[in-house]
Amino acid sequence: MIGRREEQMVLDPKLLEILACPACDDRPPLRLEGETLVCDECHRVYPIHDGIPILLPDEALQPEQTDVNHQ
Repeated sequence: MIGRREEQMVLDPKLLEILACPACDDRPPLRLEGETLVCDECHRVYPIHDGIPILLPDEALQPEQTDVNHQ
């Protein structure tokens, strides 16, 4: 069973600093939203599985498929 603290640490902060949206031409940074990464430009939502971000545009949820809070 995963402990509460481990659940909250979904992604290493240093890794988050260098991740960018692979679907956008200008590669904007991604924002951590729960257990997903969100692009504020194209609004794709990329899943994180076992601490590994899945940055495949075909695997991302499109804006109309999600209820993510766009900032």
